[in-house]
Amino acid sequence: MNITDVRVKVIRKGEGKLRAVASIVFDNAFVVHDIKVIEGSNGNFIVMPSRKSPDGEYRDIAHPLRNETREEIKELILNAYEVALKEE
Repeated sequence: MNITDVRVKVIRKGEGKLRAVASIVFDNAFVVHDIKVIEGSNGNFIVMPSRKSPDGEYRDIAHPLRNETREEIKELILNAYEVALKEE
């Protein structure tokens, strides 16, 4: 499965640690929306789409099963985020 598109919407600074929201497309056939780019103390990281459960915990509703896939998605999104920042 290949990631065929990455789209990032930059969020203005001053609105918490959320820096962007991304969508990725697999094989021009399947999209995952609402992947968040968060500013952390050790740099930016991604958070997969999640939903709050009745017990108050947030649980991912879509996520990679392998670390290699997570790293690939993270790298592509953070690179697209950097490009989007330069275009502002």
